[in-house]
Amino acid sequence: MCNVLGVSSSGYYKWQSKHCRGETDREKRKNELKQKIKKSFHESLGTYGSPRVHDDLIEWGYTVSQKTVARYMHEMGLKATPEVKYVVTTDSNHDLAIYPNLVKRNFNVDSPNTVWVADITYVRTLEGWMYLASIMDLFSRKIIGWSLGPSMKKELTLAALEMAKTTRRPPEGLIHHSDRGTQYCSKNYTEALQEAGIEISMSKKGDPYDNACIESFHATIKKELIYRFRFNTRAEASRAINYYISSRYNERRKHSTLGYLSPNNFERNYHLSISEKIS
Repeated sequence: MCNVLGVSSSGYYKWQSKHCRGETDREKRKNELKQKIKKSFHESLGTYGSPRVHDDLIEWGYTVSQKTVARYMHEMGLKATPEVKYVVTTDSNHDLAIYPNLVKRNFNVDSPNTVWVADITYVRTLEGWMYLASIMDLFSRKIIGWSLGPSMKKELTLAALEMAKTTRRPPEGLIHHSDRGTQYCSKNYTEALQEAGIEISMSKKGDPYDNACIESFHATIKKELIYRFRFNTRAEASRAINYYISSRYNERRKHSTLGYLSPNNFERNYHLSISEKIS
């Protein structure tokens, strides 16, 4: 049989010995870890690299090094989708009032509702373009307000702002940071901020890195969702984006800047620590 199949007899007996005795404990553990690595990777839609997959395994009760996780991922051909570079999409050529940059690329804050950042991005569907306006709380990187629509009119950003104000009830003195796009410089939008006691901050012209965190979120949602699917209609894209933000990004997606916690879990830990200090 070995001659017919073109294999060595020693190789056959080695194979037979391995399969007769069954898997060793080491092999069983390796296969189990690989299954869990696949689970973490595919639940993230193929976007998690070894650090986040490793954190999932630790969360699930496994003791394993990140180096081992990286090696197993390489063996299985699992590689996270690369980040998308920033794209400038803002129209800042207008005569509307602009405001100074109060944030100055200081993206680390100590408590919720201290600094909000806002931006707009594009979503392509077979029915035509759709636009997403998002507002993020810099403290937890949580998306606290968003709105989707067929145009970039000021109503789009106002709807996202209204959602953020309703769900967060921010204190006076909160800083709202955006680019110099016409939607954010419009009288309706700036008056809505001022009436709520919110300070206005804006990036320098044509510099996306002044608003890097919300730009990064839009790159992430494109990489993890929008570029992976073909949306036939705006309604279809809207359902997918709403689900992604509320159930995936805010609730499940781990952030390295948050100690590999999701935005919601990071805020839960913060409020728990405050409650413990009070009690």
